[in-house]
Amino acid sequence: MIQNFQGMARRLTERLRAEGITDERVLRVMEQTPRHLFMPESLAHKAYENTALPIGKGQTISQPLMVASMTQLLMQHHCQKVLEIGTGSGYQTAILAQLVDQVHSVERIAELQYQAKRRLKKLDLHNIAMRHGDGWQGWRSKAPFDGIVVTAAASDVPSDLMAQLNDGGVMIIPVGTTTQRLYVIRRFGDDYEQKLLGAVKFVPLIPGALS
Repeated sequence: MIQNFQGMARRLTERLRAEGITDERVLRVMEQTPRHLFMPESLAHKAYENTALPIGKGQTISQPLMVASMTQLLMQHHCQKVLEIGTGSGYQTAILAQLVDQVHSVERIAELQYQAKRRLKKLDLHNIAMRHGDGWQGWRSKAPFDGIVVTAAASDVPSDLMAQLNDGGVMIIPVGTTTQRLYVIRRFGDDYEQKLLGAVKFVPLIPGALS
């Protein structure tokens, strides 16, 4: 296991800055968070490369640039109560928890959720509520949310998630099957403004059965 990760993390954040991440709060948290703790030990030596990596159960830990980009978008909209769809390894959860007041995270794979809980507790992050559930349904009892970040690609935009946005709230979501694109959707009363950001590649957001 990596003991002194700060130098590698610093080089990663320098690359993120060169790739267009400008929010110093996001860069600082990315540099301080031990990404190697959120993946299998056999892959820890790759933790500070700007790449997605497998974490088991057919899932991945997202590319750091994508994590930083999605987080920066939430911060630009001053989100403080955030719903995360797809806890996965817990890495994006950890980044968010250091920047916003409340994080609510939904994961359909119980084993991944259990592992993420242990990691987040080890990092002394306690402003996180976690739920084993279907990400397509969100978390109605905790709504509304200032921001929703979806870390898997939906075939279309889930109406339940749109309904759980606060007025003025923003959702960042990859949409598509063969071809995926990242969208920012903002709510204004009963209307929704949609902005296309570009092509992306995520694991699919699977509705229904939990595991």
